[in-house]
Amino acid sequence: MTSGPQITLPWLDPEHPEAPFPDPAQALPEPNGLLAAGGDLSVPRLLNAYRSGVFPWFEAGQPILWWSPDPRAVLEPGHFRLHRSLKKAIRNRGYTVSFDRAFEAVIEACAGPRDYADGTWITTSMQQAYIALHRSGHAHSVEVWDGPRLIGGLYGVAVGRLFCGESMFSRERDGSKMALAWLCRHLVAWGWPLVDVQMETAHLRNLGAITLPRQAFIDRIREIAREPVEPGPWRTDPALSPLDPDWNTPR
Repeated sequence: MTSGPQITLPWLDPEHPEAPFPDPAQALPEPNGLLAAGGDLSVPRLLNAYRSGVFPWFEAGQPILWWSPDPRAVLEPGHFRLHRSLKKAIRNRGYTVSFDRAFEAVIEACAGPRDYADGTWITTSMQQAYIALHRSGHAHSVEVWDGPRLIGGLYGVAVGRLFCGESMFSRERDGSKMALAWLCRHLVAWGWPLVDVQMETAHLRNLGAITLPRQAFIDRIREIAREPVEPGPWRTDPALSPLDPDWNTPR
């Protein structure tokens, strides 16, 4: 019996978190985008990864795996599709939205069981790493509340003026969509041009996500991911509502 071809990946040195990542063009076509293994999940390593168009994704028991898929899914905040049903939900349900009020609760909820998946890739080590990013002012959460109850949200990483979305959850219908709508509304006001959503899904496509060839994505983020934006906590602006009529222009 013969075995399949062996995959040899570049192995990252955990002692040098700021060393350059391999060129994303070297990523494997199958599995799509697998670029490297090893290293660590330190704040410098993660920031280096996101600025390079790379993100970690692995399951418990695996080494740290680093990815840069082709194509890459992105969402331009001004092209978020605020569907009529979502407008109605925002207007009528009385939910409130906050930024960076409950990061740890959001990431814990995102790591919870899903009906369509066994286990989670948001392992304990991943949660601890992104909590460290949050405490350093680089990772942010959006929370949707029904009174005191957290019913939806998302979290991700900010590098320069690029927001790299990691995961979102809903405990009530439209919870994650509302979180993304508020995020996009604020990013438009702040002049942030792009949200990296990594992999295309029907759900994200319905909200306005598109795909770019990997190299086009890398070229596009090269400058915006390195702009000198001061890290720190985010706060919602009461004047910025997704119900404002002129902030987005859906494709």
